[in-house]
Amino acid sequence: MGVVMAGAEARTRVVVVMNPRSGGGSPARFDLTNRVEGMGAQVWSTSVDDDAASLARLAVQEGAEVLGVAGGDGTISAVAAVAADTDRPLLVVPAGTRNHFARDLGLDIRNPVSSLSALTDGVPTRVDLGLVGPRVFINNVSFGPYADALLDPGYREDKVRALASVTPDYLTGRQCVEADVDTPRGTVHLPQVVLISNNPYHIATPRYLGRRFTLTSGLLGAIVLKRPTDTPPDLLRHLRSELLRQQPPGTAGDAASAWRAASITLRGRGRQLDAGIDGEAVTLPLSVTCEIWPGGLQVLLPRDRPGIPPEPVPGLPRAPRGP
Repeated sequence: MGVVMAGAEARTRVVVVMNPRSGGGSPARFDLTNRVEGMGAQVWSTSVDDDAASLARLAVQEGAEVLGVAGGDGTISAVAAVAADTDRPLLVVPAGTRNHFARDLGLDIRNPVSSLSALTDGVPTRVDLGLVGPRVFINNVSFGPYADALLDPGYREDKVRALASVTPDYLTGRQCVEADVDTPRGTVHLPQVVLISNNPYHIATPRYLGRRFTLTSGLLGAIVLKRPTDTPPDLLRHLRSELLRQQPPGTAGDAASAWRAASITLRGRGRQLDAGIDGEAVTLPLSVTCEIWPGGLQVLLPRDRPGIPPEPVPGLPRAPRGP
């Protein structure tokens, strides 16, 4: 049974936490506040003084039975953590720039308004969450150049410049992740990149590289790029080419490893480690253990949505399109 809304006679109290700055002002472009309120839900907007997590916790304290979130992955992650902790269903409205989590839920990321139909006839679905210590992540935890770039004060304004400023030291091997990671092929000491995802990323075909075709496998995905013995021409291109050389998950080339596990640990060489959790910069105490929380989050999905395409199998022809 879905959530039933009926304007002023709504039987379920829904609060949608909205980040008006997400996606370069996407909520305003799609008139989301008026559309949400027109369906009988309340909109609480984030500000300098009120972050998404604080607003979500306050909404629960004041009787919200369903939490909604309109924003990018960082905003969604913050509200999802509260929803999971309080066992509230979460309505996801993709209003960010990339909308990775919403896309992998099968939502229409080009039309965030379409997600609001879940308020009248939503389909409750359980999906997994990642955990790193007490923190929840919906997409991934990253260690290495991306995590360092997030610490740049100007990252939000110029992401390309921030990444370019930190990658040279990684490219030459002068900078690395100050930790050791156990992989199915042995321990990797001081890797160049570590990426741990809530369910595995697809790496077998270029077209869908970085997609997750399920959020219910009960497993984390792990990608580790070893420190180079020479200088690759481009860090991201090098990572991609190494992963695409691999065969099934759990195998590895000379430079990269990818596998699936319920728990993955980075053992410390120091006392703490910089990381990016769903695009937010954090510092974590070492050792760091990431785990999967199977079915940790209930989401409300619209019945009419694009859905998740079938995962392609390398070497097989594409399925024909329907009429």
